[in-house]
Amino acid sequence: MAKTYSIFGAGASGLYTAWRLLDGTAAGEKGKAKQLGKGDVLELYDWGKYDFSKEYPGGRAAGARVCTWHYRDDEKNAYLELGGMRYSDWNGNNDGEAGGHRVVTTVIKQMGLDKYSVPFNESTNPLFYLRTKNMYLNAITSANPAPYYVDHYGADDSPDNGFNTVESLAGTQKTLPQTRAAWCEFYQNGRIAVDLPESSVFQRGELFKDIGYWNLMFDQLGSEGYGYTADGNGYTSNVINWNSAVALQSNNEFTPGTEYKTLTTGYSGIFTALFDAIVKLAKEKGISFEYHPDTRLHSILKIGNATRYSIATRKSPNKKSATKTTDAAWLAMPRYAIDLVAQATRYEDHDGLDVLNHQKVQLYLESAIMQPSYKVGMFFDHQWWTDTTNSALQYPAPIESYEVTLAVLDQLAKAGFPANYIAAMKNKDNAILETPYASVPSFIQAVEHAIQERLSVKQEEQLLAAAVRNTIGPSVTDTPIRQVVYFGNNARDQAVAPVYGLLASYDDEMYTDFWKELELGPDTNRKIPVSEDTQPLEGPRKAPPVMVKMLRQQLAAIHFGPQADFSFVPEPLETRYMDWSLPPFGAGYHAYAAHYNICDVQQKIRKPSQLIDGADADIFIVGEAYSNDQAWVEGAFCTAESVLNDFFGIVPIIDNKNYPFICPTR
Repeated sequence: MAKTYSIFGAGASGLYTAWRLLDGTAAGEKGKAKQLGKGDVLELYDWGKYDFSKEYPGGRAAGARVCTWHYRDDEKNAYLELGGMRYSDWNGNNDGEAGGHRVVTTVIKQMGLDKYSVPFNESTNPLFYLRTKNMYLNAITSANPAPYYVDHYGADDSPDNGFNTVESLAGTQKTLPQTRAAWCEFYQNGRIAVDLPESSVFQRGELFKDIGYWNLMFDQLGSEGYGYTADGNGYTSNVINWNSAVALQSNNEFTPGTEYKTLTTGYSGIFTALFDAIVKLAKEKGISFEYHPDTRLHSILKIGNATRYSIATRKSPNKKSATKTTDAAWLAMPRYAIDLVAQATRYEDHDGLDVLNHQKVQLYLESAIMQPSYKVGMFFDHQWWTDTTNSALQYPAPIESYEVTLAVLDQLAKAGFPANYIAAMKNKDNAILETPYASVPSFIQAVEHAIQERLSVKQEEQLLAAAVRNTIGPSVTDTPIRQVVYFGNNARDQAVAPVYGLLASYDDEMYTDFWKELELGPDTNRKIPVSEDTQPLEGPRKAPPVMVKMLRQQLAAIHFGPQADFSFVPEPLETRYMDWSLPPFGAGYHAYAAHYNICDVQQKIRKPSQLIDGADADIFIVGEAYSNDQAWVEGAFCTAESVLNDFFGIVPIIDNKNYPFICPTR
């Protein structure tokens, strides 16, 4: 009898699930019996309609909370990322210590996209504008402190030191967990491991999981220390009252100098490639692939031995349009969308098992904290933020950096650079390869130390020309734009007329409301409820003049000084925004609440019927919201991968042994 598998959501986890169901290899007879074969049906539903290909066109770039936006919607032009935008590259080392997003890196290679992968580095000397003071990180000293009254001279150094102070409560870095299993143990049993003054609210031996991170930071850093860390790190979401045990691990990822990569095709390119692979594989295997855009999951129940679900159209999302059955269902969606599905059956009598509304399932669903996020992109006809010929530009964006990559070494080799120099820079012990440097002197000094010789003038010129590249910044401010990310002219076709992209606002939490009230402009009333505004599905929306003017005003303060007005920043060519707090996502990213056994949540919520005594329903929850890598594509891929490994017998895409943070959680 033919099988039907149904996936609800065509974002990262939904597409990954569909691809792996078609491409994965099953182990054992039970796994093989669950594999899709000729005559079976694979359904993919999505509330939106993404632009996957000419055969499957849509209204916006693919990727759900990833959304690449090209100037004038022309793929030949420069682009901005108005959603997720980068990944941490994995070097393939499986010794248990190498960092990086292993699954994303693997997928990019298998899709043949690694040739488009390029560094997406953060500046090692970012610009700050805090409490109306402009300053670069390297200039913050005891003689020139940040404008905060932090205890123990905390304003004399980076705002990220606040994270280090709190992390030290768990012991030294060497004693912190180094494997995925060890982190699961820490999430549940990690305790404050140092003696604290009696005046501290929290004391040695208390569980981190039962302490809100804001509570802990405030206790240890004081009001001003917390304020400096919160303002200066750029992400308000990092310092909310979430689970302290998880925060200690997660906040290590957001520090200057951390290296990321992205795709020159735009990050949405991962998802168009996955969709193409799905269509191709289904055709090759004789499996009926049914793609249903503009359709949402309305409700879902376990009735007898089958899963019964109802769908609704995007035009009438609250009314059932059809009811069907399936052999297995994947809810590839965030908490907000899952809540909407559960609400449909919460207040009515019905047959069968209502998995999503069981009390224990609801408890675990509520472990994910929804974090609103807002991004505004602007394109200009010149890169005014680095134009030092403009005497008014007091604080140019510190985005120039130098980095040696394998491609740079190949270029130098072709130019006749000494082979022993190239070998020395390639040697991992010298820590030159893929390490960004913010200045010419520091870069040249590091290279000359590695090669143990002085470079000639010509060699120095060759090296600098090959290794120069821009970072993304960002610049950080306590004004509502929060972070400014510099994309520049990244068009793949450099022959087109250049335009320069700027992510003018990258903010989250309470700052999103600041921009929301500027979306309509003056003399305009709202015409539809916010609960029905699905702007993220439509794509980047044009910003009105009042929002543009407000953005220019705050950008002027960051780069031209606190006395500058909006006229210092030129009128942009185009400005659009994405409000990720709107349906169906309800958030840009998620965090875990305190007072939960996080790894038990991750393990059980994937098949929520595990939480109900005597129940078994092939209804699965995948996506980043309940992953160990919340807010990352890696989290979405990992959660989907773990379901396929554990419940469908599909051989893992990579070796899970000896590695921290890898899925599945077992």
